[in-house]
Amino acid sequence: MANIHLDRCLEVARTIVWDAVGVLLDFYHGGTNLEVEQAAEGPVTVADLTINHQVIRHLQAAFPDPDFGYLSEENDKYALGQEPLPQPWIWVLDPIDGTRDFIERTGQFTLHLALLHQHRPVLAVLAVPIEGILYTAIRGQGTFVEFGNPRQGTLNREPVRVSSRYQMADLRLVIGRNRNYPRFAQLLESFPVKQHIWGGGLGFKMVQILQQTGDVYLSLSGTSAPKDWDLSAPDLVLTEAGGKLSREDGLSLRYNQGDPSQWGCLIGSNGTCHAALCQSVTTTLNQWSGF
Repeated sequence: MANIHLDRCLEVARTIVWDAVGVLLDFYHGGTNLEVEQAAEGPVTVADLTINHQVIRHLQAAFPDPDFGYLSEENDKYALGQEPLPQPWIWVLDPIDGTRDFIERTGQFTLHLALLHQHRPVLAVLAVPIEGILYTAIRGQGTFVEFGNPRQGTLNREPVRVSSRYQMADLRLVIGRNRNYPRFAQLLESFPVKQHIWGGGLGFKMVQILQQTGDVYLSLSGTSAPKDWDLSAPDLVLTEAGGKLSREDGLSLRYNQGDPSQWGCLIGSNGTCHAALCQSVTTTLNQWSGF
């Protein structure tokens, strides 16, 4: 088995992601024809495919050991499999989380890269290209934000903590497009957090919690569900910053289990009222027959 040094893995990963951010911004600001295609889970652009190829190619060059596997939204060879990847270490990539926001140029899109071991993330890099920032985390070592100009060697690095708001009335739910999904709208009616702010893609919603603009994330699967590549990196950066992400029963998410879809109800928060939020959702779902 590969002798894994997570510090080195993170150094390589963050360098690869910073390079990918530059390419994404060239697409975003360049007026390039994005060649949008409609895939089963949403739109795919030439930028998605370019970043996917670039990041995986650089990872494979840096980590040629066969103990590394690759799970990516844009790589059908891996994404469509129904069995877990067999390697003990799995790189999980989402080249653009929030592709619609990227296409519409709202700025509310992110780039995710995580390393899994035993079905949980142990390393994560989450980039917010339009803000020029990177969130990084290693399990047990906290979350940090990087900002500045990596090409000029002027990066700053600071620790990140979620908010300490603990009164339910003060918490703010970061909400997105699925607010119009009828069952989710019904869940919101009984959800105790009533203040809502807009958050774009899933990763960008988590960023709002990291930046203390928001406090809570909530999702409920319908015909589709968030995937491993949507969640692996946000999971670690949120939890290492003091927050929590779980199913409504309080159990942590497990990744690389064959089907990449994370079905059911997921709750992320700053952690202060997490148990109460889970209990509220569980009570509501138990009242729905056949959930």
